[in-house]
Order: sequence, then structure tokens, then C-alpha cells
Amino acid sequence: VQGLLSVRDFLNALAFRVFFSTQYIRHHANPLYTPEPDVCHELIGHVPMFADPDFADFSHEIGLASLGANDHEINMLATNYWFTVEFGLCRENNAVKAYGAGLLSSFGEIEWACSPSPSLECRQNGGLPIDFSNPNIRQFDPFFVAEQQYPITSYQPTYFVCDSLAQAKEKMREFCDSLH
Repeated sequence: VQGLLSVRDFLNALAFRVFFSTQYIRHHANPLYTPEPDVCHELIGHVPMFADPDFADFSHEIGLASLGANDHEINMLATNYWFTVEFGLCRENNAVKAYGAGLLSSFGEIEWACSPSPSLECRQNGGLPIDFSNPNIRQFDPFFVAEQQYPITSYQPTYFVCDSLAQAKEKMREFCDSLH
């Protein structure tokens, strides 16, 4: 899609299992991170995840809940989308792994989010204070997540982890059912 969609239009499309994609590609001078979604982000981050039925249903739940939602509810859904579909983490075999497209398409931020000891170079490139040695990792709770703030031009200081995509989908369904 050329240009920007409103959050409402983007989320509403998910209800119909439509995902809008960008046409922009990040500049070669900074391949580790781009604050804007680009084609690398879409193809490396989003496309493979939509092949997982639980992930696809998770996104669909957000889209369905956005239909008829008021502005406050749209913002809560968008914040949950940000911390999950874009920057979500999942536990697997006692390790924290990325499933969010913003992480999967960012060499730098995936190290920041998933490594128990991110490198100095990683921390320097993240746009956060250098003495911030590790992100905060919290259990995914969409009711709590909905009220959080987040930066869009740096690595995330906080991420939310689920135990499985199926579990995240069920928690999101409960949250979405509470909105209307």
C-alpha cells in the first residue's frame, strides 16, 4: 500500500484476513533497524507468521474486535498489536524467542529482546540509554498491555512473552470479548 492507512482501517482489514503491505525498503546504511515498516519487515517478519494458524487467528481476533470499536478500544487493540504481532515473544524449551515481525526483521532488536546478554554494539544501536543493559520481559496480559506506552524510534524497553501462540490467542479472545 502506498501511503499510510489509519489504525482503524488497518485493523479492520484483519477482520477480513487482509493484510496491507508497504512498498518501501530500508536504507542500506542502516540494515539493522528501521522505524518504518518496509518490505523486508513484511516478507521476513509477517508473511511466515501468517502460515501459523494460531497466529493468523490471533490477528483475526484483533481485526474482528476492531469492527465497531470506539477510538479508545482501537487504541487498546493497536497497542496489543504492537506488543504482540510486531514485538511479541514466546517461550519455547525454556528459551525466549521472537515471533513479532518488528523483531524478526531487525537483526539488532532481536538480539536485544532475546539475548540474555545483549552486546554493547546492540545496546548502542538501540537508541536507549547505554546503562539499560537488558529489556524488561513481562508475561503477556492483554488487559495490562492495552494501557502501556511504547517508543517507535528505538528498541523497546519492555516486551511481553506468552507460553504459546495458542495461549496468546485465547487471552486475546477474552480481551476482545470484553470490549463490546
